[in-house]
Amino acid sequence: MSANKPATKEPWIDPDDAPEWTEEHFRHAQLSVDGKIIREAVGTWSKPGRPISANPKQQVTLRLDPDVLEKFRATGKGWQSRINAELRKALGI
Repeated sequence: MSANKPATKEPWIDPDDAPEWTEEHFRHAQLSVDGKIIREAVGTWSKPGRPISANPKQQVTLRLDPDVLEKFRATGKGWQSRINAELRKALGI
């Protein structure tokens, strides 16, 4: 007796069964005019992505003592944000 083999082709999906676009989908979609991208897409269909910040953080290179880095990393996920919070506190901002 022969074994069942998985299907090798993707099942056909009727394009008319596609979900309706919402205002949120349009806000996150790529915007193009005459083939020129005006605005890049943000996120994906099911995960719209993070809202664009009015005051985005900047990436920098910073050298820290190994013991300081170890202590912050030991606090778990979000340790970089905690370093930022501690710096703000030390600067009084």
